[in-house]
Formats: sequence, structure tokens, C-alpha cells
Amino acid sequence: MKKTLLFEAAGVIATPIERVERLVLTVRPGPIGPDNAWLISPIGGVIEGGPERFTLRLEGYAMAVEVAGRTFATQGGWWYRGEYTLDPHPEGTLLTHRVLNVASSGRWAVPLANRLFLGFRARTRDGFATGVERIGRELDCPVRLL
Repeated sequence: MKKTLLFEAAGVIATPIERVERLVLTVRPGPIGPDNAWLISPIGGVIEGGPERFTLRLEGYAMAVEVAGRTFATQGGWWYRGEYTLDPHPEGTLLTHRVLNVASSGRWAVPLANRLFLGFRARTRDGFATGVERIGRELDCPVRLL
């Protein structure tokens, strides 16, 4: 699969990577909730499949969810893939979010379409910041955007 980076943001979570892994990388078949696919729990739904590749079923929509190594990814639509990667950091854990173009055809249209989605970068950056803050609250630790 060819991937083209469209957006990247990062933040530091001031706690050991093992704590963040348990929260962010725990995915198994069943309803999404506080102990399953926590990162995407606000959207609800049901997870099927596994152990590394899952399907998230929402009302009228399905998307792929993958967990491999220290990466949690969601993929849906004709072009979108969002990856969250955890890495050790001197202050705790580095969380990096990347939005990727994975379109198998019409790849050229994705950047053009995103320019027409006014505020795409700002909304994505704000959404990531909200997610990092949510992790900090859940793990009761400081966070910092980079």
C-alpha cells in the first residue's frame, strides 16, 4: 500500500509507554468502550475480527482498525488512513498522529479535495490536541503538544 503523508502532529505524555500502550493499543472483538479501542471510544460501535486487523462497525458504515507493534490505525473511505504511533521519550511517551493518503486510484485528487475542505489541518490538529489531553486526564499525567 502506497502512503503519502498529509498531516502530522505529536505530543508527549508524561508517563511510561507501557501505561499508554495498555490504554491506546488494547483492541479486541466486542463493543467499543473504556476497556476496548479506547482511542476511538467516543464514536461507539462494535469491533469484529482480530488479533491485528479488525473491522469497526458503525450504523451504516465500516472501517478497518489495525494494531501492529506500537501503532494503532484506522482506515476508511477511499483515501483516509490515520495512524497513532507510540515511542519512548525522555519525558515518558511520544504519541505521533499521521493522516495518510492511501487511495489506490485518484490519488492526485486527495490533496486537492482536502484544500477544499476548509480548515482540515486546523480541525485535525485541534482533534489531536483534544485526544492528547483526554489521554492525560485518563492516565492522570501531564501532556505537552510538540
